[in-house]
Amino acid sequence: MQFENGAITSASFRTYQVPRFDDVPELDIHLMDRPDLASAGAGETPIIVIAPAVANAVFHATGKNVRALPVRLAAA
Repeated sequence: MQFENGAITSASFRTYQVPRFDDVPELDIHLMDRPDLASAGAGETPIIVIAPAVANAVFHATGKNVRALPVRLAAA
């Protein structure tokens, strides 16, 4: 999302720029071989942190806590 003067300037899919690999910081990835644990998937598990991360970002940007999804802020 892009902001200007505290307002979202990319509020539609038409103006939203999808992040690219160049936008991501360098990652340090460690793969662990745990034959004693059942497989739980590798690509889907991290999705559980997206909603809390977005809610946290909204709080830091607006000072308002998000307690339910979808994220909706009252009009100012």
